[in-house]
Amino acid sequence: MGDEELDDYEATLELALVQEYKAVVGTFEYAVETDRRFYLANEVTVEIRSSGTPTLLEVTLADAWVWDMYRSARFVPSVRILTFRDVNIERLAKVDLQP
Repeated sequence: MGDEELDDYEATLELALVQEYKAVVGTFEYAVETDRRFYLANEVTVEIRSSGTPTLLEVTLADAWVWDMYRSARFVPSVRILTFRDVNIERLAKVDLQP
């Protein structure tokens, strides 16, 4: 597979991922971003595991969707994240779907 074919393949995967994201984002409560991944989830808990420097955080997600174009199954029942880095958690606005 040449470079151009690989680029086309990755562009196709990314487009499909964006379309899937748009289709599912309305069913989730939170968007969670770490230095490694982006998630959508319906439940998020954060616990401080080590209060030293740096601080170790444990973030647990339930009923989640993972932004990763190489995963065959992006819907997962739970995710456990251990990190010393920043975690951004946003409550998603609910869009009024009534006409």
